[in-house]
Amino acid sequence: MPKVYVGDPANSATTGDLQANFSRAGEVGSALALTNKASELCRSFGFVEMAERADVARALSLLNNSSLNVQPIEVEADAALKNGNARNRAEQP
Repeated sequence: MPKVYVGDPANSATTGDLQANFSRAGEVGSALALTNKASELCRSFGFVEMAERADVARALSLLNNSSLNVQPIEVEADAALKNGNARNRAEQP
């Protein structure tokens, strides 16, 4: 399944929020909002697997720079993940 990176969701964002938001673009295979173990708040990024590449394209056009829990999110296709861009950005302070 093709995966997308979700950057900068609000710290209140949950896996369910990601799944519900991305289901507007197509079938969601799985979603994960990465959380801080101590606070259980979102760590400002997550991943969503979409059923089809066409769903990824719809998610990019529909959801990039949209709002999730009153905060703009950034959506990138899996190609950015292969280049390490998402990982590098997530590790920056």
